[in-house]
Amino acid sequence: MQVVEKSNEGLSRTIAVTIPAAELNEKLDARIKEVSPQMKLKGFRPGKVPAAHVKKTYGRDLMGEIVNEALNTSSQKALDEAKLRPAAPAEMKLVSDMDKVILGQEDLTYEMALEVMPEFTPVDPKTLKLERPVYEATDADLDEALKELAGQAKTYEDKTGKTVKAAEGDQVTIDFVGKIDGEAFEGGSATDADLVIGSNRFIPGFEEQLKGVKVGEEKTLNVTFPENYGAAHLAGKAATFDVTVKAIKAEAEAKIDDEFATRLGLESLDKLKDLLRQNLNQQYSSAARFKLKRALLDQLDEKHSFDLPPKMVEAEFDGIWRQVQADKEAGRLDEADAKKTDKALEKEYRKIAERRVRLGLVLAEIGRANNVQVTDQELNNAIMAEARNYPGQERQVLDFYRQNPNAAAQMRAPVYEEKVCELIFGQAEVKDAPISKEDLLKDEDEG
Repeated sequence: MQVVEKSNEGLSRTIAVTIPAAELNEKLDARIKEVSPQMKLKGFRPGKVPAAHVKKTYGRDLMGEIVNEALNTSSQKALDEAKLRPAAPAEMKLVSDMDKVILGQEDLTYEMALEVMPEFTPVDPKTLKLERPVYEATDADLDEALKELAGQAKTYEDKTGKTVKAAEGDQVTIDFVGKIDGEAFEGGSATDADLVIGSNRFIPGFEEQLKGVKVGEEKTLNVTFPENYGAAHLAGKAATFDVTVKAIKAEAEAKIDDEFATRLGLESLDKLKDLLRQNLNQQYSSAARFKLKRALLDQLDEKHSFDLPPKMVEAEFDGIWRQVQADKEAGRLDEADAKKTDKALEKEYRKIAERRVRLGLVLAEIGRANNVQVTDQELNNAIMAEARNYPGQERQVLDFYRQNPNAAAQMRAPVYEEKVCELIFGQAEVKDAPISKEDLLKDEDEG
């Protein structure tokens, strides 16, 4: 095999690889010699098929297999021989006439165009100094969490007074029959339905007309289904609902006591407080870990400057830009970005792409120098964690990753990154630094 560097510009390389026809023919003869004893052809005794006949009959197919094998195995050998570390898979281009190669009449020659890893010396993790934000849940945080939890577990009690009328926020229990052109329609009736006025659970106008009703009152509501209503046969149509009011309840202030904790499935209020405190501290710990990692990445970015593989940057930018355009079309861009021109946004997000590529290369180099590996078990754990993000669809998610090795391989990258970061945290000088809850939870732009 011959390896020749044809071009060398920046981080781009083109190398030509040639495997002589004589070498391929030699492998073909060896393959024929190997398979001939097992062949059974009409007119020949088993194992007695002449090599020349095998070559004439199956030589093209066998040579095709040899060429494919040569392409697969020689490319890595060529990179090793040229002492090149690709930043991404190389693009291969055949130069030879494949028909002549298959016939053993021409050398197998192909070119590989690739971008190589930039040469740089990563910072020594031991020289880094970092501050780990520290914040623990206070009694005030716990009280706030309890009130929020109580607000989510709303209860309603019969409304009392001389003249009880339904108002915004009240829960009414009603029977109703929906009609279009005087005829009841399917799915438009219910008995003992509980509805909180102002919850916007029903179509526009329905809840508004229940304000001021009394228990026992019968009322006909006039509404129009929205044009984009899910049921096509109802969309845009005028309808009436004959409603009977059976009960009116007002929101009751939840008492945060042992009974409240029991309703949530816990033994006592103390147990509920312990669990909430643990959950809060876990949230704060995750936020602190995020800020610590962000500080690390900022330092790594500041301490490294080297040429970046253009194709890697372009691929990273393309992924970011597609998401930006999708968010723009859906009206999800934040207020600041929405005011910028595409040209300004492109410049900004290209810098983000460059930062991500640079940090990815730095972390990869530090990981390589420290022999960081992602085990199959760690990868499986990551896939399981991803599946748990889709309650009820865990099996489909797991099957997707089992059936798509490339998708599973992509999960390895973030796991590897986290392991390298943990390695750096273990070697760097990391000091705890108290922080306010507001600063800890303050949103930061993703980088």
